[in-house]
Amino acid sequence: MARFNKIEVLSAMANTGMIPVYYSNDVETAKQVVKACYAGGVRAFEFTNRGDFAQEVFAELSKFVVNECPDMILGIGSIVDAPTAALYIQLGANFVVGPLFNPEVAKVCNRRLIPYTPGCGSVSEIGFAQEAGCDLCKIFPAGNVGGPSFVSNIKAPMPWSMIMATGAVEPTEENLSAWFKAGVTCVGMGSKLFPKEVIEKKDWNTISKLCSDALAIILKYKK
Repeated sequence: MARFNKIEVLSAMANTGMIPVYYSNDVETAKQVVKACYAGGVRAFEFTNRGDFAQEVFAELSKFVVNECPDMILGIGSIVDAPTAALYIQLGANFVVGPLFNPEVAKVCNRRLIPYTPGCGSVSEIGFAQEAGCDLCKIFPAGNVGGPSFVSNIKAPMPWSMIMATGAVEPTEENLSAWFKAGVTCVGMGSKLFPKEVIEKKDWNTISKLCSDALAIILKYKK
């Protein structure tokens, strides 16, 4: 079951401004990646449901985080249906993220007071998700649905909206400043934080530095 309540989760996402997004079928690699992010200042981490037996990796990762990264809020991503959401909640997921909006997932998460952040590609989808109790909505794929200008255009008529941008987010000042100036609450970042060659070399210090540098940039522009 979730260790952190809904307010704690959403606050951590908003305060740090960045959620790393990562998948590995290797438990030990996943553990070291999470630990490196934690050392770099990350406090909310999205492991994605993107491979066979991903739930087994997540279960071990969830136990590891309790002992080694006690303030890390671990969530699950790439969730498209309610049964899968329920499975991961039972394994300790503190939040659920999806590439699309599924009202049935919202029901499961709301019942347990767990934040559900669905992927939305239009203002109408965001509105429907908010109606179903989704406090934080993900625009996805963020670069394809309109980039930072899409966010600012949403916030004009719907200023209460909390938006997470995922896709086309990079750990550079030019990129991050554009997203946060547009009004995102936070960003989800994947491959740019975890270069393949860095993972292969097990260079965990580089991942920690990429995270800390990105968080420092975000802090400058967060509203």
